[in-house]
Amino acid sequence: MGFSALAEGLQHIGIPTGDMEKSLAFYRTIGFREELLTNHPDTGERVAFLKLGGLVLEIYESGNPAGRDGAINHFAIGVGDIEAAYGLAREKGLHVLEPVQFLPFWEKGVRFFIVEGPDRERVEFSQIL
Repeated sequence: MGFSALAEGLQHIGIPTGDMEKSLAFYRTIGFREELLTNHPDTGERVAFLKLGGLVLEIYESGNPAGRDGAINHFAIGVGDIEAAYGLAREKGLHVLEPVQFLPFWEKGVRFFIVEGPDRERVEFSQIL
């Protein structure tokens, strides 16, 4: 089995921000609507999931956003079985940055892990529970 059998498509793109209100205003202006506004349970930083058509952005507070080209932190691939995807990533020898974790986002939470690509890009595999 390969990742194409597990992947359900692009789930979201993660963008850190130093000014949540300014980011929300910008994305609202270009047509995004809020799907979920919450706080990270460990840091208390605000997290917003915004949607435009089929595109979902995760905007989250960060004390150190890049503030330049290349500022997007990660993109996430939705999967239906996070454990199978994690096992496959390990089997394929991918550089796993973060093992499977849980966050209480969405109604029942989300489980995810992150791998690093050849140019240090971060790819998240994510299962909304």
